Amino acid sequence: MHHLCQSTKGRAQTMLKPGKQWKSMCKGLILGTLLTSCMILLYSYTMPPRQYNSQEIPVPFSCSSSKRARSRSVSRANGSLLAGTGAARAICSPKVDIMFMKTHKTGSSTILNILFRFGQKHGLKFAFPNGRNDFYYPSRFDRSHVKGYRPGTCFNVICNHMRFNYEEVRKILPEDSIFFTILRDPADLFESSLHYFGRVIPLTWTMGSEDKLGEFLRDPWRHYDPNGFNAHYLKNLLFFDFGFDNNLSPEDPRVLGGIRAIDERFHLVMLLEHFDESLVLLKELLCWDFEDILYFKLNVRKDSTVSRMTGELYRQATEWNAIDALLYRHFNSTFWAKVERYGRERMARDVAELRKVNDAMRSVCIAGGRAVDASAIQEASLKPWQPLGERSIMGYNLKTNISKKERKLCRKMLTPEIQYLTELGVNLWLTKLWARVRDLLKW
Repeated sequence: MHHLCQSTKGRAQTMLKPGKQWKSMCKGLILGTLLTSCMILLYSYTMPPRQYNSQEIPVPFSCSSSKRARSRSVSRANGSLLAGTGAARAICSPKVDIMFMKTHKTGSSTILNILFRFGQKHGLKFAFPNGRNDFYYPSRFDRSHVKGYRPGTCFNVICNHMRFNYEEVRKILPEDSIFFTILRDPADLFESSLHYFGRVIPLTWTMGSEDKLGEFLRDPWRHYDPNGFNAHYLKNLLFFDFGFDNNLSPEDPRVLGGIRAIDERFHLVMLLEHFDESLVLLKELLCWDFEDILYFKLNVRKDSTVSRMTGELYRQATEWNAIDALLYRHFNSTFWAKVERYGRERMARDVAELRKVNDAMRSVCIAGGRAVDASAIQEASLKPWQPLGERSIMGYNLKTNISKKERKLCRKMLTPEIQYLTELGVNLWLTKLWARVRDLLKW
């Protein structure tokens, strides 16, 4: 009897522990929900919408200036750039009026760093958001979101996160602007999005398994509601980012219409899986030099936090994001058609050159020559933004024994998005307030 009482008491004690854990979790979720709601209200009232007269001052044909970016001589034949001697010489001017559609979890922060450096170097005017680091995402972009916008105001570059709205973007950029963006394999993007945004999507809070990817994909509709808060991160995120309905059936004609619209509006669609080849194509499109497209990978996750995609999981993730899969398949085809026109051998040479110069910069700039865990980053100015409740995004330490000139470039190449925006004069009071709340609550 004594042993039975002890056994019963032991079971009762073990039953209390999960209860306490659930109580603690519920408190955290309630507090998180309240704070998130407050942040959303602040987001909503940061800048009231403006009404514009239909008789607006048109944006100039071009905001560029010959003083900002010098023309350079390049080899051209039959309308495309060619390498080697004997090709006809022509003059092209570096493009400075640019729209980069920054998609989520696609390596786009690395491209943002390239654009920030080029813009600083040539004195370009950026269209920036006000108070935060995105244009009121997930709301569709409106020109009233741009800090300092007035009808007829001319901007060179717009590149922060937005939900794309072509008609509104066109009203703040010159007619000769170059539009480009980047995509990623939808299955891998879904895995990354679930990891990064999972804690701000209430639909996923009921998932108890450590293998959240597998649990979600086994029964997606159990954890997904098209009208749920932040649910867009869980299905066809690319299609949503471009301003379309991510919950359409893949057979809906509006899906093909959306893909065609993207194809018509964007001069180049890059692929994360072929990042260096993409940058070479971008360099040609913009008439830039190799030094303009140097980069270090930013916002890279620790390998230990990446869910391994089995063949079945990959198939399920692709099927769940069927619209994004159609989008990716289409632009994978157009991408390689561009590579063919560029020339396979020439592409191989240019990619090798880019990697050689990047490796040289890595040896000059980065202490240890590689990315380190967030806890090992020594300077606060080089610490990247982390997903809620995680420290999975890696960063870099800057070498100390380098020249002043090298240090300036190295620091720019290693600076994360939030810190770089601050350096460019963007008022990020709302983003910083949220960061302080997170630090206070140790999120």
